Amino acid sequence: MTTTAISRRWHTMAEVAEMLGFGLSKTKMLVLTGEIRSVKIGRNRRILPAWVDEYVHHCAQSSTEKWSA
Repeated sequence: MTTTAISRRWHTMAEVAEMLGFGLSKTKMLVLTGEIRSVKIGRNRRILPAWVDEYVHHCAQSSTEKWSA
């Protein structure tokens, strides 16, 4: 029998807040404004790891553009 480890596919807003070093209310606001993409599953919102990376990349790119202008 082969054992397969399943990696997490979705993150909760609390997990994303912790990853980014933000408070939960700031993370919720970023989701509500669409700055971080999410999907509603039942009563909860879930965020793909790629969407967190997308947000971080966008922030880094915006910061670079401000400094080079």
